[in-house]
Amino acid sequence: MLVTGHTGFKGAWLSLWLAELGAEVVGLADGVPTSPSLYQLAGVGDAVEHVTADVRDAGRVAAAVADARPEVVLHLAAQPMVRRSFRDPVETYAVNVMGTVNVLDAVRRAPGDDLRVAIVVTSDKCYENRDWVWGYREDEPMGGHDPYSSSKGAAELVTAAYRSSYFAAEGAPAVASARAGNVVGGGDWGEDRLVPDIFRAALAGAPIRIRNPAAVRPWQHVLNPLSGYLRLAERAWEDRGAAQGWNFGPADEDARPVGWIVDRIGELWDGDLPREVDPGPHPHEAHWLKLDSSLARARLGWSPPWDLAEGLRRTADWYRAYRDGEDVRATTLGQIRAFGR
Repeated sequence: MLVTGHTGFKGAWLSLWLAELGAEVVGLADGVPTSPSLYQLAGVGDAVEHVTADVRDAGRVAAAVADARPEVVLHLAAQPMVRRSFRDPVETYAVNVMGTVNVLDAVRRAPGDDLRVAIVVTSDKCYENRDWVWGYREDEPMGGHDPYSSSKGAAELVTAAYRSSYFAAEGAPAVASARAGNVVGGGDWGEDRLVPDIFRAALAGAPIRIRNPAAVRPWQHVLNPLSGYLRLAERAWEDRGAAQGWNFGPADEDARPVGWIVDRIGELWDGDLPREVDPGPHPHEAHWLKLDSSLARARLGWSPPWDLAEGLRRTADWYRAYRDGEDVRATTLGQIRAFGR
């Protein structure tokens, strides 16, 4: 199994989980994106084979896929930050769009017939956001007001085009895409993201600077969508009808405002969490964003095992363990085992 972006937050959780399940995992990344990082703190590199490659380098990606001869490819490598996309749109499009092209082309050219399934992970922000109060469904138009969102919409269009052009024939790999909302969980140190910003401030004893406290997002623990990706890979292995786009979002009641998340974490943390509103200016971000995951519930039998209250509790527990010098790998594996499948 090959995982791109295995050194990132979601990729590290996924790679450690797959190794725990007994999978032989090859990870492809060009480095570790943050310091500290879950990948390093939890010793994920001890459980997977690491290949150094940038998804923007088509030759390196093709060589990695050819050498690994995976049965399943999970493409998570991305430039994942909205605000960073405003600062560096060229990098964002190069990684998120051409990186996806390079991975899918490597899948297309993979030798032999070992490779059966490829899952491209994008984002809930791939949809043309109209600030609706209801969830977006898989057949809604792709789009985006900012470079990040539009790059994810473009990655979905690339995936659909490759699927219909190169992977429609019987015996070709089944290619699907997965869209998830805002994830939370221990070990996220990403820049300009709410939960990492909260815990960075908490650990430093500094005030939390909050942007857009009324903005509503579909929050869920990182293991929820990862379980959806694994369920999708299993189904696509057996049924080519699963080769399409899928939403993996939380229950409607877990789409909450930013301010509510801050208040809830404040209740879970054993210490004061002073806060202040960052007046900006801030680049455009949608006010409402929700996903409709009815399709995954009906056809894959998937639903998010942990609700938001449990996900936030587990997240606070993880950062508390990190603060107190506990074994991060043991903490992370303990949560994976508690989650189950």
